Amino acid sequence: MTGESVAFVRKASGLRRDVTLLDATALNIASMSGGVALGTIGFTTALMPSMSGVNLVYGSVIAWLATVPMIIVYTMLTTRISRTGGDYIWVSRAFGGWLGGSLALMGFTCETLSFMGLIDLSGVFSIGSVGVQLGYPSMLSLALPGNVSGSDPTLQFIIGVLMFGILVVINWVKPAAGFKIVSIMTIFAILTTFVGICVLIGAGQQGIVNYMNTLNTLGANATYTSVANSYSGSTFDFNATILLLPFFAIFAYPWLNYGPAVASEIKGNSALKWNVLISSVISFIVITAGFACMYYVGGFGFVNAALANPTLVYNYSFNFWTLAMGVSNNIAVAWFLGLGWISWSILILATDIIVVARYLFAQAFDRFLPARIAYVSSNHAPVVAYGIEFVVVAFMIGGASFLYGTLVSLYGVVVSGIIYFLFVAVAAIIYSRKEKGMTKPVMAISAVLMALVDCYLIYQFFAYYAIYGGNWFAYGFVVVTFLLGIAIYAISKSYYSKRGIDVTLAFKELPPL
Repeated sequence: MTGESVAFVRKASGLRRDVTLLDATALNIASMSGGVALGTIGFTTALMPSMSGVNLVYGSVIAWLATVPMIIVYTMLTTRISRTGGDYIWVSRAFGGWLGGSLALMGFTCETLSFMGLIDLSGVFSIGSVGVQLGYPSMLSLALPGNVSGSDPTLQFIIGVLMFGILVVINWVKPAAGFKIVSIMTIFAILTTFVGICVLIGAGQQGIVNYMNTLNTLGANATYTSVANSYSGSTFDFNATILLLPFFAIFAYPWLNYGPAVASEIKGNSALKWNVLISSVISFIVITAGFACMYYVGGFGFVNAALANPTLVYNYSFNFWTLAMGVSNNIAVAWFLGLGWISWSILILATDIIVVARYLFAQAFDRFLPARIAYVSSNHAPVVAYGIEFVVVAFMIGGASFLYGTLVSLYGVVVSGIIYFLFVAVAAIIYSRKEKGMTKPVMAISAVLMALVDCYLIYQFFAYYAIYGGNWFAYGFVVVTFLLGIAIYAISKSYYSKRGIDVTLAFKELPPL
């Protein structure tokens, strides 16, 4: 190639503006996975040194308030720089390809790809747990991890890959359908959550007493009274409660980047402006209301003691969903709630398929990754990116199915996402220098506060690694994927340089819509 180097060989991304405010909001709600948080809380609380003074409602409030600066930062940057890849574009333009691209590859692309295999498998577990709860004991083989006697890893793998494959094909064939599925399922999942709340309130404490008596006869060796009386402590201790902040960071409030990641496909300025705030508020209401209802009906002491009881958590899947299903005394309602629980798990997967493909596409469009990955089919789908997702995640599902005890530690790589968000905050500080009037201090102060919150969360992840899945395997994955990004950038720069293309130019201007 001769002549002046150009940053982009295409004048348009090839993607279409088909995403509505509902679609963008649903992406973020699904990624913040409120229903999954209500269903998995016990796996964290059972590992905590003590539940004395740990208040889930106040913990949710504190965690959400801590993300308000992030809401402001993401809203401001999304409306100003609305491109596919969202925060990847912001970070790579602030720090250049070698650092910004490597951070995005580590902190979102690779982190989420590894996470997707575990999330897919958790969806299979939820199917098994719902089946057992509804009276089908043979489905226990789907509910138990592969490292536990009685599980069926082969069947789990088959169901997991089939479930994931169907979602990929839908997005491949008709991208708009992928967004609509997420939107419809999100509405359904939220509806089932509030039905569960109504069921618990309607059953009252006596309903929970009866449910616990049933578990006691099944061998749980725990009645309502014995569990409630085992709790000692206050109803709120600040220091104890903030130990749960990483839990909310794993499942909920920081994951505001999904709507912004498809910003170039969003129709209308109002959708760009409001999707982050609306989705965060709805997720906050869902999660907080769920925990508040459990406390209101079951009593603070009983709920905390039950969530700290390994027998109830691991053997009887004690959580918001099983409690609501157990007190319903109506098979149709129980089925409805069970489908809601499963929907929340599948939603994360459906959302990740869409958004990870956009990150892969954006990185390839910049030639950080091989340009072929940015290929868009005639129906406006990034099909090569979807294909890569399927191969990688299918491999991860297989590994997690048969080696769950080892690969479950990949939940600990979520810390790389928080590290990435820290650099997003720093990038926002850099961008704030170009703002004028009151928007300049608003963006700058919000970014600084966001960075401080991220630093504290990173500290908590490393300080309480035994609770949040941190080990040398997880941390090694984080380091290796970051170094992989640096190596990929160096190879890409060298490859294109020999063809007369300066890759660094792409990181000095915004890509076309």
